[in-house]
Amino acid sequence: MPLTVGTRLGHYDVTALLGDGGMGQVWQARDTTLDRDVALTVLSEAFTSDPDRLARVEREAKVLASLNRDQSSGHHPRESVRV
Repeated sequence: MPLTVGTRLGHYDVTALLGDGGMGQVWQARDTTLDRDVALTVLSEAFTSDPDRLARVEREAKVLASLNRDQSSGHHPRESVRV
């Protein structure tokens, strides 16, 4: 299923494509549970099928989640959804 504006992933309503690159796509979405805008990263198949690349993404997510500064954006739990 290709991701498009209007797609619903769990409790996220996809509202706009923000970027597209080698790692995948970044989409703006609305978190309907917490009533806030979020960015969703949808990894390309090259990343999801390569254990080393996926491990790197996981490490980066953990580092971002450990940051707690006023100047940084929040990072919230990742969810895996097949699209």
